Amino acid sequence: MKKPVRFKSNAFRFMAAVLVMSCFAASGLTDNAHADSKNGRSTRADDDDFLTIVAVGDIMLGSNYPSDLGLPPAGKSLLQPVSGLLAAADLTFGNLEGPILNDGAVVKKCADPSKCFAFRQPEDTAVQLREAGFDLLSLANNHMNDFGLPGRKRTCRVLSENGIAYSGLDTCPTAIVDRKGIRVGFASFAPASNCLNINDLGLVRRVVSDLKRRCEVVVVSFHGGAEGAGHTHLTRQPETFYGEERGNVYRFARVAIDSGADVVLGHGPHVTRAIDLYKGKFIAYSLGNFCTYGQFNLKGPNGIAPVLSIRVNRNGDFISGGVVSVAQEGKGGPTIDQSGRALLEIKRLTSEDIPEVRPDFDRNGGFRF
Repeated sequence: MKKPVRFKSNAFRFMAAVLVMSCFAASGLTDNAHADSKNGRSTRADDDDFLTIVAVGDIMLGSNYPSDLGLPPAGKSLLQPVSGLLAAADLTFGNLEGPILNDGAVVKKCADPSKCFAFRQPEDTAVQLREAGFDLLSLANNHMNDFGLPGRKRTCRVLSENGIAYSGLDTCPTAIVDRKGIRVGFASFAPASNCLNINDLGLVRRVVSDLKRRCEVVVVSFHGGAEGAGHTHLTRQPETFYGEERGNVYRFARVAIDSGADVVLGHGPHVTRAIDLYKGKFIAYSLGNFCTYGQFNLKGPNGIAPVLSIRVNRNGDFISGGVVSVAQEGKGGPTIDQSGRALLEIKRLTSEDIPEVRPDFDRNGGFRF
């Protein structure tokens, strides 16, 4: 069973349950489902042989470096507007964009300070993530190096103390969790130092195949692809950005699945990209900026993102999915986007970039292939 989400009041429990039902039920993901009045999770009488995974993109809940001015106002919960969506899963995933530590450690050195961003998220970030329902976090990204080894070590310790699994660093490459008697393996890759290298496909094969030998379902995430509004399209070729080799994410996903991955979740471009199905296994090429406060560009496509929910069986085969669109206004923090822009982007980009897969979307964001 997934850990209970700690809602602040009975009124908030009710609101979260309504949000879960109105959003993901509209996406076709809550057949025979009801809202658990204790923790807001969506539950089923017949789902013991299935896993529901909610996945989002980049997360940075404010930085206390270089000062506390980079943090949201005291008492403001950036995740509260979407907590019900995050709780509506057996496993909830996101990419943690930067280390968690209160102070100390030496910030990285940059050749060009004008293009250098360093994030240091306070340790109560982990509490917020736990209470919102996160189970799996990727640490495989460039900002995890912003405060060196002390930052990476403190991040791992604080996440462990809060019961959140993580993967992607050379010191903690993989994780295994159990849900409903299903053993789930988790690995993350990126083109960054101290991370599992997305460009080393031999490493990808070894890590993923080893997890598959030990687990029924394997979830793989990657931080790859060029960044920004000019890079929403999937090229199926190696991508570079500021001279860095950012991987051929199309090939990476297929190598991962051929090696045993059942779900592949992408992030890194800071925009929404297409979705895909290969050998019955689900791929999302980029989940965009989900909750990024203060120092991220949130203009245009950078400010919208999907909250993706997929359902897989014990073999990891895709059954059904749904998309709820969120948007970030001002300095950041997700709210439900009633205009559904992230869903429209997924539809458009999938049609243009991977026309052979043809997902069938209903009018509420539910989809099958």
